[in-house]
Amino acid sequence: MKKHNASYWLFVLLVLVIFGCSSPKKDVVKPNILFISIDDLRPTLGAYGDTVAITPNIDQLAAEGMTFRQTFTQVAVCAPSRASLMTGLRPDSTRVWHLGDKFREINPDAVTMPQYFSKFGYHTVNLGKIFHNYMPDSISWDEPDLRPSRYLRSDWLKRDGETFYISEEIQKSQAIKRDSLLKLRPVRYADGWNTGPAWEMAEVHDTMYYDGAQTELAKKTLTRIAKKDAPFFMGLGYFRPHLPFAVPKKYWDFYDAEKIPLAPNPNVPKNAPGFTMNSMYELRHYDGFNKIGHPESPYRMSQDTTRILKHGYYASVSYVDALLGNLIAHMKEIGVYENTIIILWGDHGWKLGDHNSWGKMTNYNIDLKVPMIIRYPNQENRGAQTFEITELIDMFPSLCELAGIKIPDYMQGTSFVPLIKDPKRSWKNAAFSQFHRRPKVSTDGKRYMGYSINTKKYHYIEWYTWDHETGTRGELKNKELFDSENDPNETVNIAEDQKLKDVVERLSKQLADGWQKAVPNKTI
Repeated sequence: MKKHNASYWLFVLLVLVIFGCSSPKKDVVKPNILFISIDDLRPTLGAYGDTVAITPNIDQLAAEGMTFRQTFTQVAVCAPSRASLMTGLRPDSTRVWHLGDKFREINPDAVTMPQYFSKFGYHTVNLGKIFHNYMPDSISWDEPDLRPSRYLRSDWLKRDGETFYISEEIQKSQAIKRDSLLKLRPVRYADGWNTGPAWEMAEVHDTMYYDGAQTELAKKTLTRIAKKDAPFFMGLGYFRPHLPFAVPKKYWDFYDAEKIPLAPNPNVPKNAPGFTMNSMYELRHYDGFNKIGHPESPYRMSQDTTRILKHGYYASVSYVDALLGNLIAHMKEIGVYENTIIILWGDHGWKLGDHNSWGKMTNYNIDLKVPMIIRYPNQENRGAQTFEITELIDMFPSLCELAGIKIPDYMQGTSFVPLIKDPKRSWKNAAFSQFHRRPKVSTDGKRYMGYSINTKKYHYIEWYTWDHETGTRGELKNKELFDSENDPNETVNIAEDQKLKDVVERLSKQLADGWQKAVPNKTI
């Protein structure tokens, strides 16, 4: 055996110390994700140029992140919109077209966003409305459907968070009405609890309403899951400003109702086909509104009622804004804010007297345009805005890219990360949406599917007959065209203007070509 001198053994020992005894290289820490849905939120925010809205916390988030000023939902109603953005598939792929369509029954093997992130080591938690209220899709989450303790009663498990009031008198009235409704039909939206007045302004602490109690639970949950080795994906779904506009009185006091402007487009669009508008059946569930007319009818709501409804909507937005500020302050306190991707979005817009209507459920841009704001660690261009076209379906691939995980190859949206890095670059040339108009709410009692395409210059819609049994469209029945630059409030349908015949033909072809040909060239 060969002998070595002392210098050799000293060298070997040094190598062992440097290479053999050093700590193993740690994996790169993935960012956490806070995925915030705000139900029925249209861009009624300071960050979107609304001079009436008092939303300092959302505006601050926008100042630290990116604000997308031209984002469109795929369907202007909760269940289809959320099924689409949570799977990364468009409505004709999910086959979820209506409020009552249950995406998990239709697509039992679907992989949702939290399911996908779980595969890459994320601990996923859900509070509130991320999927549709009574479809929380428990298999999507490691911790599904967390609720504040006082709302865990067995007879409330199918009840939605927006249905709770403070007044005991209202609570008793709700229970009586619910019993009567369930005798007529035992399976109902919100388990029959969606009755009562359209607004309430109780002088109570923020936590006395559901969203406030839920925020406290979110804070406690963040404190707990922040201690885990795994990054978290928290879905937090706020219920307001969904009807009823029931929030603490101090948020009503933020506003002078007389200074809130009325809708700039109070009439149904001129030359619109008779089946484009929804019947406002959502508002009809609330006390005093059961006999309101269809938007297509001569019915006009009184100005006093219009003002209190708009007032309630703004108060509800400010309430959620305050809760969000409380939550973000807590995130900073426990040290998770800087390493968390925060994305905030509305699932569709909402008419506040626009087109003589209240609610969503049309193909008009007052219902299709939504807020979307993102802030993430080491972000470039903080406080920037982009007016390039984006869609809610883009969130799934974008969050994958920001988290450094593989984007599924079946995504039907496009990661907007390159747009954040260069907000003025050319991006998508169109956004695609649609709406299923059912016989019982259309003025002519027939069924239609409307397909919408938004470009920077125009908004074009084609309406077809629809076979809901096979999910196929039939005959083309009508067209709508709006000049988004000169008529942003969509007051006049100009599809029959012969001077625009070439425009209609071009947009019809672009609509038929579909989203695949609107995908941007992502090279910079």
